[in-house]
This record gives sequence, C-alpha cells and structure tokens, in this order.
Amino acid sequence: MVSCVYFGQIGKEDAERLLERHGKDGSFLLRDSQSVSGALCLCVRKAPFVHTYRIEHSSLGWAVETINRKKPQWFQSLDELLECYRRHTPGHMVPLLYPLEKANLHTEDRPSPAAKQAYMEM
Repeated sequence: MVSCVYFGQIGKEDAERLLERHGKDGSFLLRDSQSVSGALCLCVRKAPFVHTYRIEHSSLGWAVETINRKKPQWFQSLDELLECYRRHTPGHMVPLLYPLEKANLHTEDRPSPAAKQAYMEM
C-alpha cells in the first residue's frame, strides 16, 4: 500500500492541492516531511481542511506522533501502520478511508521536480 500512496518530496501545498482536487473526505497520501529529516507526513482530507500527521521512524519501528505526547503505538512497517489505522482510527485522527493512489492520477496533475526548474539552457 505504501508505494501506491507515497508521493515523495512534494510540498505541503502540493499535497493539499492533490487531495482537494482528486480526493474526498477520508482520502490520504504520504509525503516526505519538509521540516524533519527522515520523517514522513500522513495527509488526510476532511473538508474544508487537509490534516497532517507526522510519522516518525526509530529502532522501535514507525509511529504517528501524538499531540499530547502520549506513548505512541509502534509498527514494524508503514504498511502495518496504515492498515491498522484504516481498520481502527484513533480518536485524535481523521479516518483513513480512501488511499489517493499515484497511478490513478493523470500525469499532468502530479507535481514534477522539473516544474521547479528555473533555468533552461538553449
């Protein structure tokens, strides 16, 4: 599942735009965190917002950061984390209902690294 919903190094605004354009309440994707190296962000749409949850990785595995610093639930893989939260979403999170799969998006809708290129040699 992770490979289907992982969008890599797209920014927060690009993730929000994708979820707003192609998603519905409960649609989600994963992206790299822009502020914490090695962390991921789980972005979930619940109109009128896109909620973002940071996923951290350590020797214990993968866990969603908790707001009130409660002890997080650790998983051995990202797939396990996503599947568990799809079946039973904690009360502080928006339910994960619909994976926003990259393969289902048109190529022109996906942000590309080349789009940020400002210099072109002729």
